[in-house]
Amino acid sequence: MSKAREFRRAWTSGRLQIAPGAYDCITARAVERAGYPAVYMSGAGTAAAAGFPDYGLLTMTEMVSNASRMAASIQVPLIADADTGFGNELNAVRAIRAYEANGVAAIHVEDQVFPKKCGHLSDKAVVPIEDYVAKIRAMVAARTDPDFTIIARSDARGPHGLDEAIRRVNAALDAGADIAFVEAPQTIDEVLQVPRRVHGPCLLNVVWNGKTPDLSFQEIESAGYRVAILPGVLLGAILELCDEQMRVTTNSGRHAPAGSASPQQFFSKLGADEWDRVARSAR
Repeated sequence: MSKAREFRRAWTSGRLQIAPGAYDCITARAVERAGYPAVYMSGAGTAAAAGFPDYGLLTMTEMVSNASRMAASIQVPLIADADTGFGNELNAVRAIRAYEANGVAAIHVEDQVFPKKCGHLSDKAVVPIEDYVAKIRAMVAARTDPDFTIIARSDARGPHGLDEAIRRVNAALDAGADIAFVEAPQTIDEVLQVPRRVHGPCLLNVVWNGKTPDLSFQEIESAGYRVAILPGVLLGAILELCDEQMRVTTNSGRHAPAGSASPQQFFSKLGADEWDRVARSAR
């Protein structure tokens, strides 16, 4: 079964699919080891790993390249951030072809102007709804695998209110998108409204200390969402851990404790056992 079909069967099952965020192969494997059914490639994390804030500064090639490596490193489906499709309808068509060809199971594309910003920052702007729907329609027509999931994200809640964001994702679903993603609802009532008012399955973006209230997975599922992504669950912790590790190393004058794993155990988590088997079979 392809990863795209596996993910489609999962989110159409009626059970909430939780996809913690990762930004490279190390973090993707950590999510998989924890037993989650899918991994989310965070656009903010991908940008951070390249040395940039989430301001739409990475190109399509950079984003797809990271997604390709991550998808190849895990056995579960990968959902990837595709920003705004990286331009107009033509760019969006190229993007969906590239993500699909590189083993990604699903992408989300948003209606922000380009360059975009993180969905939980202020002062966002969106393109006219007609332009966004045309882009979604072009991407739907361009996918070659009908199981590949297209997630339509609207960032209109900030600049134009919840009603406009819901109007936009409903129009995107009518244009052929599979899942609706209203970014950054700002109250529990708004979170609950989205699945009731959207004419199709919904995704919730769970951002720690972001604009959306913190809810448990059970509460998210009970609200009617099909997918929940946790883009910063590892990135935020790792950033703070790096600073703390450097502080301890500097203050102690020696290598700070860096986990209990030996080098062999560390590399086993990255697939060393498989490569050892390959080497033995070649002898």
